[in-house]
Amino acid sequence: MIALPAPAPDAPADRSALARMVMALLDHWQLATDDQTMLLGLAPGNRAALARYRKGDPIGTSRDQYERVGHLLGIHKNLRLLFPHDRDLAYRWMTARNRAFDNLTPVDVVREWGFAGLLRVRAYLDRARGQ
Repeated sequence: MIALPAPAPDAPADRSALARMVMALLDHWQLATDDQTMLLGLAPGNRAALARYRKGDPIGTSRDQYERVGHLLGIHKNLRLLFPHDRDLAYRWMTARNRAFDNLTPVDVVREWGFAGLLRVRAYLDRARGQ
């Protein structure tokens, strides 16, 4: 049986909650603005969109952005489960060099490979958790 992704939430309140969650996550990871926009699939340096999402404006309705947010939150969940007693390590993992990624940081992998890089990072963590 093939698992299909869940449809994007239609309710603006649901998309607002997603926006607030992902922005809090990006703040915990202490990423530069360009890295935040890149991870969300936005134009480089689109500070206006980041500011709107921080205020709680609904995240975009495009499938790409919705899936990116889902993968970012999945990465966060995996990191919290892998490092339950070291929140600092979980938060800095995205910017730490990793031998599994040819000594690149996970953020660098996404920057270099785009959405496929995001999937690679998520899959690596899924395997690390034994899923």
